[in-house]
Order: sequence, then structure tokens, then C-alpha cells
Amino acid sequence: MPRAVYILALGIFAMVTSEFVVAGLMPQMAEGLSATIPQIGYLITAFAAAMAFGGPFLTVALLKMSPKLALLALFAIFLAGNLLAATATGYVPMLVARIVTGMASQAFFGIAISLSAQLTRPEVRGRAIAVVMNGLMLGTLLGMPLSTLVGERFGWRAAFWAIAALTVAAALCTVLGVPKLGRADGEGNFRQELVAFRKPKLWLVLTTSTLIIGATFAAFSYFNPILTQVTGFSTGAVPLLLVAYGAATVVGNTIVGRLADRYTIPVLLGGLVLNAGFLIGFALLAHLSVPAVVFMLGIGLVGVTMNPAMITRVQRTGNARPLVNTVHSSFITFGVIIGSWIGGLAIDGFGLRAPLWLGAGLAAIGIVTLLPDLVRRRRPVAQPAAEPSLASQ
Repeated sequence: MPRAVYILALGIFAMVTSEFVVAGLMPQMAEGLSATIPQIGYLITAFAAAMAFGGPFLTVALLKMSPKLALLALFAIFLAGNLLAATATGYVPMLVARIVTGMASQAFFGIAISLSAQLTRPEVRGRAIAVVMNGLMLGTLLGMPLSTLVGERFGWRAAFWAIAALTVAAALCTVLGVPKLGRADGEGNFRQELVAFRKPKLWLVLTTSTLIIGATFAAFSYFNPILTQVTGFSTGAVPLLLVAYGAATVVGNTIVGRLADRYTIPVLLGGLVLNAGFLIGFALLAHLSVPAVVFMLGIGLVGVTMNPAMITRVQRTGNARPLVNTVHSSFITFGVIIGSWIGGLAIDGFGLRAPLWLGAGLAAIGIVTLLPDLVRRRRPVAQPAAEPSLASQ
């Protein structure tokens, strides 16, 4: 695997750490910015919304640049946003900082994934994507607790200064370790970039990704209250359980990455079926500590870990260029927003187990969106000489 792929993962690790830092420092930030806890919570929503809606536009603005130069430009924007956050004297500057960093983060995801495809052979692209996406998994596993620790020990501003330092380190590694490649065929032309979105199948494929992530985050967003109020764990035990969940995502992501190239659709189908089963099991047995932990770890193994297979499917259906990858990342972010938002509404109406049932329902709909691919795979080929296209795998 090229060294540059691991450097791209480091950049994503920095982005994800910044995304989650607010969640771990809400009380301190609320006091420091003279804001309420709900207002600090809106900073998380603002980051996600900026990712979903602003990231693709920022990617379009950078289409004329080479991938390496575009990444460095995004590092600069991301660094500026974190410096603004570290020095913010009020709520509005912090809100602007979160919007800026959210847009840069989403665009970085799209361009980094596209560049990983350029750097590797087609038959190992799924593994390369898994390495890059381990930056996301490790950001969840290590980035949030480490930034929370720094913020609690030295003040919440220190957490943003630390992320700024990490950003500079990742940018320097990119300068030294990522080759200067030209744009892939068709990149840089906005009209050509839009051609892929004329395919109805691409929109169905993007919807599948939204449902996979939505199913997972409907549960993940409410693990803390479920584990404490339904299962009965102490609040001190929950961080350890979430670390175990994060470790499960790293393992699952690595496994899926090795299978994504050859078995894209079977992996996605198996992941959705297993995730639905784990979610249903969790919903039924959430009051029992051992089954609850087993099912939670199962969700970690087959939830967000579907990313390498999801990305491989999107690239085969559309292309591996930055705009398609960034829009796909936006659909993934929609899944986060939908799962957490509807999950909260479900709790209000039906109790703390409701998000788990909601997640199972979203996973079931996700299985339905795979049916056209499953039918196509089973359909006999009329002429033996005609090989199926990559998009049909």
C-alpha cells in the first residue's frame, strides 16, 4: 500500500477529531462562550450541515487544482477554522468556525478518497479506501477521548489548538509524502463531473449509503442513555464501552476493506442483514448487560464499517472523481442527521428502545435498495463473451 494512503488517513483523522471535539466539551464551552448546552449542541449540527451542503460546493471550487494542491488548500481552510475556534470570544465566531471546518472536512474526504483511487491499482482500491477510512474510525476511537482529555486538563481552547497542531503536522506529511499527480481524466471540468449524476442508479446507490449510516447512527447517537437508563451501566462505564465499540469499527473496517473489491454487493447485503439483526436483538434485550454489549459491538462491526464497500459501489456506478466522492460523503452525512434526528423523535414518542427499532427499519429499507443489483447478479448472461461491467458487481 503506498505511504501516501496512510498520510491521507492522518488528514481524515484530524478532520474527524475536530468534528467530535464539541461533543466531549459541551459544559466547558457553554461556560466559556456564555451559551446554553443546546446552543453548543447546535455547533455539532452546524458542522454536519456544512459538511452535507457546503462540502460539494467547495469541491467544485477546487476542481481546477491538482489533488495535492487541493488538499493543501483544504488544510489551510481547515486550519483557519480551528484557529478561529480556539480564539473565539463569542458564540457567533465559533459558529462560523464550525461551518468553515465542516465544509473543508467534507471536501477533504471526497478529494482524499479520489486520490487514493489514483494511487492504487483497481483490484486493491477497496483496501486502500479502508486504510483511508481508518482515519475516520480512529478519529472516533481516539480523537474524541484525547481531545476531551486535553480540553478538560488545559481548557477547551487547548483542544482546538491541539487540533490545529495536528492539522499542520498532517499538512507537512502531505507536502513530503503525497506525490504530485495530475487530475484524472475528466477531472476539472464541471460539466463532465455532472455527467455521472444523470444516472438514476447512482441516486439509488447514494440512497443505500444514507440508509446504512442512518440505521447505525439512529442507535449510536443514543447509546449513552440506552446503556445507562435501560441496561443499567454506570456513567463511568459508558466511555469504556464506547472505546470497545470504536475498536470493533476498526476491525470491521479492515475486514470489509479486504472484501469490498470482489464482493461489494454481498458484503453490503450481509452487513445490512447482520446490522438489522443486531439492532433488533439490542432492542429486545437492552435490559440485559451481556447481550446489550454483544449487540452493541456487533453494530460496530457491521455499521459504519460498510464505508469501503459503499464507496467502491459508488465509484463503479458513477466514477472515482472528487465531486462524486464528496456528494457521496454528503449522503453519508444525511444518514447521520436523519438517524439522530428521527431517533430523538422516536424516543419522545416510544421510549429509549425506539431508535434501535428505527435503525432496524432503515436497514430493512436499505436491503430493498440492493434488490436491483441482486437481480442483475442472478440474471444469466446472454453471450458468454460479454463480461459484466464493474458497475453491475
